[in-house]
Amino acid sequence: MAEIVLFHHAQGLTPGIVALADQLRDAGHVAHVPDLFAGRVFESLQEGLGFVEELGFATVIERGVQAVEDLPTDLVYGGFSLGVLPAQMLAQTRSGARGALLYSSCVRASEFGAAWPDRVPVQVHAMTDDPIFTGEGDLEAARELTEQAQGAELFLYAGNQHVFADSSLPSYAAEASALLMKRTLEFLADR
Repeated sequence: MAEIVLFHHAQGLTPGIVALADQLRDAGHVAHVPDLFAGRVFESLQEGLGFVEELGFATVIERGVQAVEDLPTDLVYGGFSLGVLPAQMLAQTRSGARGALLYSSCVRASEFGAAWPDRVPVQVHAMTDDPIFTGEGDLEAARELTEQAQGAELFLYAGNQHVFADSSLPSYAAEASALLMKRTLEFLADR
């Protein structure tokens, strides 16, 4: 059994993210899903990103840090798109991290001032033709991470959707999401 924190994407803590956490719980894991937006949920990615720009990316990361303050340190950190920022930062910098699951996004390890920790396995999941992942540097960051980090894996799925695993969004891709969950559960089984 693993204990995981899942950080939501820019549209907020949607029912689809809660459903993913429930799948992890059903498999015997402990899953925390902090709400970084204090109840705000947005209809579109553009609306959510507008809110994040007002709020500030540093504030999103800080809220992620605050969300885990009272949790044990031996966590797996997961994030969807925007949620990758606090997940990746915590996996790289908080002592005791057991792993990282980065969905639809990845930033260079150097963004958080350090190389990826040797003992922290990581998976990155994204679609091959996601214009955000492939066009904004995430793919390059993911490839760099998998080349440098021990136990790092990059999984690319056919399609062009950004947050494809959230069943409450129009971008949901059931087949790719099922495979993502299978790989996630295999990853967590070793944590």
